[in-house]
Amino acid sequence: MRIGELADRSGASIRSLRYYEEQGLLASERSASGQRHYAESAVERVLFLRRLYAAGLTSSTIAQLLPCAYAPSTTTSDHAFDVMVEERAKLDAHIAELLHTRDAIDGFIAANRAHRGELISAQQ
Repeated sequence: MRIGELADRSGASIRSLRYYEEQGLLASERSASGQRHYAESAVERVLFLRRLYAAGLTSSTIAQLLPCAYAPSTTTSDHAFDVMVEERAKLDAHIAELLHTRDAIDGFIAANRAHRGELISAQQ
């Protein structure tokens, strides 16, 4: 598929797809006229890359992790394994912060519902 179709199917911008290629995170083949062509599997890969970026990983960290994600083995370097464990710990901490924030918002919602209920009761 061409870059525009990959962008449409993955939700990534064409600029992002080009960036992923520059960073070595995504591969394409070039036609004789120089147009990029991607395999069907590129859609899932781009979706995965977008999730990793959304989780806060950098392109250099993603580049270290991708070989492990697509071909896990006992030969994975200690460094790559340590990076995976570290990034997971960071995600756990971020998730905990998000849950704390959600709980605070739930409290705001409950307080506002109660206040609204009191106002409606007072008006009746």
